Amino acid sequence: MFRFELSPIQAARWAKFKRNSRGKWALGIFLTLFAVSLCAELIANDVPLLVIYKDEIHVPIVSPQPETAYGGALATPANYRDPAVQQLIEHDGWMLWPPVRYDYQTINRTVAEPFPAPPSRENLLGTDDSGRDVFARLLYGFRLSVLFGLALGGFGAVIGICVGALLGYYGGWLDIAGQRFMEVWGGMPLTYLLIILASFVEPTFWMLLGIMLLFSWMGLVDVVRAEFLKGRNLSYIQAARALGVSDARIMFRHILPNAMVATITFLPFILNSSITTLTSLDFLGFGLPPDSPALGELLAQGKANIHAPWIGLSAFAVLGGLLMLLVFVGEAVRDAFDPGSVNNG
Repeated sequence: MFRFELSPIQAARWAKFKRNSRGKWALGIFLTLFAVSLCAELIANDVPLLVIYKDEIHVPIVSPQPETAYGGALATPANYRDPAVQQLIEHDGWMLWPPVRYDYQTINRTVAEPFPAPPSRENLLGTDDSGRDVFARLLYGFRLSVLFGLALGGFGAVIGICVGALLGYYGGWLDIAGQRFMEVWGGMPLTYLLIILASFVEPTFWMLLGIMLLFSWMGLVDVVRAEFLKGRNLSYIQAARALGVSDARIMFRHILPNAMVATITFLPFILNSSITTLTSLDFLGFGLPPDSPALGELLAQGKANIHAPWIGLSAFAVLGGLLMLLVFVGEAVRDAFDPGSVNNG
């Protein structure tokens, strides 16, 4: 039976991380919130989770049904918020709704007050200036921001580690050429490029991710390069090279594990920076499309609707809390991977 066991060094690092109560609780809260956001469709949606009609079971989230499936006249997808459709279903069945009957695009047309409407029993955090539920947009926006940050940070880390490993291990003209290229490439104004691009085409999730990935990979290159420059001159590395071990095996089997110590400590802060960049672009109006559940777009609405403080305050609380949790986790990881701290522990 397979059994996973930590090495003594890894166990010491994990024990050091757990002794940092602030970082441990921050990681637990962040993972819990992220897990909840992954189930956003089950929490906030404008279609029922389950429909029982004439002893037939329907799951509209997985398989949308036309109105004719419930005795209606239209062959288009059923609008479950329509009182007529609800009456048809409830006549011969019942529906199980999620706790919040709105998704991030649903407009509450039954509210009596003008948009943005204040918090109520139907809209816990009120509506935005288009009548969409603020809680639902925050829930979906939290998930979108974290997934974007994880994708950007993950892909950027892979590219940065590979580039840094090549530059540090081989050195020489390759290292010099790579450093000069990074100096020129890193000096290009990413924000201005995105603003110019947004004036021609509407950015999408993958387009923004691809463009920002062109620049975000440079953050880890210097750290990994320094570890490989130091590691390639160690005696056991020279011995492995003399025995005919391939460069790829030496780089990724013997030197990379040491370089990953410094890399892992930067990952929470890279995730933090990725989320901040996306939020800034959305706030300025050059990020994701306007109908996307973006935290930056909600902050911009809060700025434009000062008379509706529930929009800006709720968006600021979610974004500020998310970034604060990531900073606490990053500090705990940094302390746990500090060699002197582990040895002393």
